[in-house]
Amino acid sequence: MFGRRFKLFNILGFAVNIDLSWLIIALLVTWSLAHGYFPAKYTGLSTPTYWVMGAAGAMGLFFSIVFHEFCHSLVARRFGLSMKGITLFVFGGVAEMYEEPKSPKAEFFMAIAGPLSSVALGLAVLAVGKAAESVLPLTVYGVIEYLALLNLILAGFNLVPAFPLDGGRVLRSALWYWKKDLRWATRWATQSGSGFGALLMLFGTLNVIMGDVISGLWQFMIGMFLRSAAQTSYQQVMIRKVLEGETVARLMKKDPVTVPAGISLRELVEEYVYAYHYKMYPVMEGQDLVGCISTRQVKEVPRNEWERRTVKEMALRCSPQNAIAPDTDAVQVLSVMNRTGNSRLLVVDKGRLVGIISLKDILALLAVKMDLGEVER
Repeated sequence: MFGRRFKLFNILGFAVNIDLSWLIIALLVTWSLAHGYFPAKYTGLSTPTYWVMGAAGAMGLFFSIVFHEFCHSLVARRFGLSMKGITLFVFGGVAEMYEEPKSPKAEFFMAIAGPLSSVALGLAVLAVGKAAESVLPLTVYGVIEYLALLNLILAGFNLVPAFPLDGGRVLRSALWYWKKDLRWATRWATQSGSGFGALLMLFGTLNVIMGDVISGLWQFMIGMFLRSAAQTSYQQVMIRKVLEGETVARLMKKDPVTVPAGISLRELVEEYVYAYHYKMYPVMEGQDLVGCISTRQVKEVPRNEWERRTVKEMALRCSPQNAIAPDTDAVQVLSVMNRTGNSRLLVVDKGRLVGIISLKDILALLAVKMDLGEVER
């Protein structure tokens, strides 16, 4: 979904990232406010003043989106969901989750938290502006009034019952609660999202034809994004349903390639990495499992030290980040891989290595099930 992104800061344990594409929005918002909204609403000010107001409005948009997504994340954490963080990109912002909500209740409260927070912020900003209107400079009051309106619009748009918008998630939670079937609920919620996206694309096309090119293009692109996101969300739920009940024991490789703890990093690279092309290897000392070592770790060591550094001193001990039990559900495995960035995990039973599970193994199962028609394309 995203291109290159950068971490800006942490807030209560949540990383706030910005995708380079969001700069497009920042520039467009600043330009449209400085050349359109503020000059039309507050006449007689200088051009530099309008540009300052436009930049302040763009910064307010940034804060408003972060606040909206932050409230989603807080509620998600309250219901035990692991969060990657918050990312701002060209179409707004998203609170990135490692996993889907586990119940309709969790889905509902997580979804509704965003719009309610935007309404609360909008009304609070408006109240402050009205209370201090007589002492605030016109430029400051103008930006405050814009931010109040912006948050109310943000809440209203997100409440449209079109998945993956917040309103679509509220709709899915209601359908899920009613039918007790997440797959069925997701299908109807994503169809509403796909339909709303198609409607936006149609309006966008009509606006372009009528001469409003910039607004039309944005409507078309947002509609296209919503359609794509809705369809992808349904496919993800289908995949999760197909994988539920599939245990690691059925998917793992039972005779994995292991490396001796006493060899050097150079021997590891030349005799194992170049020979088998895996990114992670279990480390054994006799019959005992020491942990694992990855090419990522080796890369961090200067090449001139590879000869004297041993695998044992670099090995990572077994932990929930790199090891799982053989009875673990495949859906949980994907969640761990997504959270840690590890595409291969040790399969450990009572401290004993029994296999390796890789993302490739899970994808191979999915490919077979797709061929059998168990996953809708």
